[in-house]
Amino acid sequence: MILASTLLAVLLASPAGADNALTEKEKDEGWILLFDGKALDGWMTSSVKPSRTPVEDGSINPHKCGGYMMVHKEKWENFILSLDIKISKGCNSGVFVRTYSLEPRPGKDVGFNGIEVQILDSKGTSYHDTGAIYDLVKPAKNAMKPVGEWNHILVRCYKNLIEVELNGEKVTRMDLDEWTKPNLRPDGTPHKFDIAYKDHPRKGYIGLQDHGSPCWFKNIKMKPLK
Repeated sequence: MILASTLLAVLLASPAGADNALTEKEKDEGWILLFDGKALDGWMTSSVKPSRTPVEDGSINPHKCGGYMMVHKEKWENFILSLDIKISKGCNSGVFVRTYSLEPRPGKDVGFNGIEVQILDSKGTSYHDTGAIYDLVKPAKNAMKPVGEWNHILVRCYKNLIEVELNGEKVTRMDLDEWTKPNLRPDGTPHKFDIAYKDHPRKGYIGLQDHGSPCWFKNIKMKPLK
C-alpha cells in the first residue's frame, strides 16, 4: 500500500553519508537534523531538565539522564522519524512518539502519555519484543541485529497510522482509529494502558527511553509530513 511503499522509498533514496549530518538529497527532501553528534541542543529530559549524561561517541545515551526519557523540545504530529540504534547486553529501551503531556498522570509514569516502539535485547516477536508497539501490537518479525551493532529504524506517524521499519523490514503497523476502548486491543484482548488510542493526542514529543540500560542513538532525523 502507499504508506508502506513510502517508507521503502525513504530507505532506498537515502544513501549513507557522514554520521549526524544531512545529505544534500535529504536537505532537498525536507529532512531536519535533530542531533548534531556534538551537543544536546534542543534536547531535555522528560522532567524538563538538562541531561546528566553527556554525548557519548557522537550518540545520545539516555541511561542515567535524570528522567524517564530524553525528549526533543519540539512537538511533532505527522512525520517520518529516522534514527540509528545500538543496544547493550540485556538492554531495554524504547522510542516514544506523540508523547503529550510531559506531566505524568497520578500513579502513572510519563510513558503512559506516549506510544512506544520497543527496543530490547531479545529474539522474540511478542508484545514486548523489539519492534513491537509496546504491549499493543506485535512485530511481524524481530529484525534486530546483535548487541553492539547499529540498527536503522524508521517510524512513520501520519494521522491515524503508525508504521515501523527496522533494518529495512516492515515490522509493525497500528491504525489508531481501530483502538476505541481503554485496555482493549481491536481484537478484544487486554493490554495495560487505560487509553482509547483513537482519542490519544496526535501531536507530541519524541522520546528516547532510559529503562536501566545503556542504549545509543545517532543520525536522528525528522521529515515533517503535510
